[in-house]
Amino acid sequence: MKGEPSNPVPAPSDKRTYSRGILLLVAAGFAGLFLWNAPKADTGDALPDAYALCAPNGTIYTVDQTKPQVECLVVQHAHFADAGSLHDIQKNWYAHSSQSLPIHHVPAGAIVVPGLSDSHAHVLEYGATMQLPLEGTNTIEETVQRVKDFILADSDILHDKTKFVEGWGWDHTKWLLEQWPTYEDLEKDPVVAGRPIVLQSKDGHAIWVSKKVLDGIQPLPDEVEGGVIVRDSEGNPTGILLDNAQELANVPEPSHEMLEKRFALAVRDAHRVGLTSVHDAGFKPRSLAFFRRQAEDGKLPIRIYGMTYFDETAAYWGDKVEKIIGAGNNRLTVRSVKIFADGALRSGGAALYEPYADNPETRGFMRTDPEVLNKVIPSFLRDGWQVNVHAIGDRANGVVLDAFEAALKDANVSALRPRLEHAQILAKKDMARFGSLGVIASVQPTHAISDMWFGEDRLGPERVKGLYAFRSIMENGARITLGSDFPVEDINPIAGFYAAITRLSPDGKSPHGPGGWFPEQRMTREEALKGMTLDPAYASFSEDKLGSITPGKHADYVILSQDIMSIEPEKLLRTKVIATVIDGRPVFGHV
Repeated sequence: MKGEPSNPVPAPSDKRTYSRGILLLVAAGFAGLFLWNAPKADTGDALPDAYALCAPNGTIYTVDQTKPQVECLVVQHAHFADAGSLHDIQKNWYAHSSQSLPIHHVPAGAIVVPGLSDSHAHVLEYGATMQLPLEGTNTIEETVQRVKDFILADSDILHDKTKFVEGWGWDHTKWLLEQWPTYEDLEKDPVVAGRPIVLQSKDGHAIWVSKKVLDGIQPLPDEVEGGVIVRDSEGNPTGILLDNAQELANVPEPSHEMLEKRFALAVRDAHRVGLTSVHDAGFKPRSLAFFRRQAEDGKLPIRIYGMTYFDETAAYWGDKVEKIIGAGNNRLTVRSVKIFADGALRSGGAALYEPYADNPETRGFMRTDPEVLNKVIPSFLRDGWQVNVHAIGDRANGVVLDAFEAALKDANVSALRPRLEHAQILAKKDMARFGSLGVIASVQPTHAISDMWFGEDRLGPERVKGLYAFRSIMENGARITLGSDFPVEDINPIAGFYAAITRLSPDGKSPHGPGGWFPEQRMTREEALKGMTLDPAYASFSEDKLGSITPGKHADYVILSQDIMSIEPEKLLRTKVIATVIDGRPVFGHV
């Protein structure tokens, strides 16, 4: 790769003792264990076509500036028909209708918010992680043991060593001895050895593969543009492939039936935590075809806003591919492209202006050459595609903002709404450009409370101040939209809400103490709620249909067990979802 070191991987740092209270899932009987045991959705048949829902003390938070809090909402024909006091909604209703209006009430202490959205997630990948979850291990040996347990629990895989074993979630930065694993670690166990194994890292930017997989992709290239084949001191591959090098592994495509199973798992858990809409950050051809078919078959129980994956080795398609807008009863839209600028901070692939503090030999790397970015970004924008670019490091963010600045001259930015996905590390000069360019910052608060434990080691005491600087981004006039990047982080949007307003780990800790990590960068509760309702709607061109409890919009809303807008921060993570409602019908719980 031009101008980059051949193996830009951070050196291991000192052993860390931090932990985040992660639930340990096992292969047998893991599904659903980590979510609270609440009733499944009713069919909605008990609800009439029109009804009102009321909450005491005006605790329906509408995210509509004209009426921020109301006592009641009215649903009719799958849309919000009214919002206001009980007296006013009844007066308005009976002024034009002789039909009765049933009144439902939320439980005492509960509140109502608009349907919650995740602006950056990986839906099918989440379902895949449920097969063999690897998060929460403390050592390489413990991780290999999980793989072994999974194999032993599946007789088909156990007795057929040609079947691929796939897992997700290992995190070498959380191991007692921080170091990259190798294929040799997998070969030490006789049950695990000799199998094709591909294990995805927590951040999705590295895979750990077995010797069987490595043997199948020989001869390996010396270098991979936008990626790294990690090698030992003698130049031999170790079994770790970073970023674009991950594409070397020949993993079989899942069947449609397998994708349906993964989708069902993801939707089940999304509904349980109040998600009504998800922005899927990277449709490859197989997943795009899957969601298109689901929409055609009327089998999308959640709203999906898809980003089509950009493959720089393929021909430009922006002027040939038809956009999908509102398919499957307004459940599927695919009108954006996802481009990777660089890698991840955790795995040392984030492209920086200056070298890593804990590995001065490297500045990370660009996954996509700046020349390519400067060519394809204006092309996609010209052809009417929203351009969403993954950028982690300050250099990557600067390069992408340069490309946006050139492409957006004399353009109608509100019609294009370009996004920086993650926008994690920003130099001051680049942060100031967000607002003036109209670029949306798609950020993930739970990343902040994960990375705060190693961020300063990677970046040093000054540069780390530009890491997850949400308040500074907003003060420069940028619009923020919030997500989780699940399965990289917790799927629960309340976890993101908590992280955004506290910048504390779930147990109330941070490197800067109980006041939060760089507490001046905290968001307000109102900003955080808007960041997971109306802002995602704007970021997906659907603010006229979704994102607030406003008459005329789709009746997507969530009933929460307690008032997240007023309770003590330490109680936020105890919040449960009583009901998740899409188009006025519960998909989880009861109204």
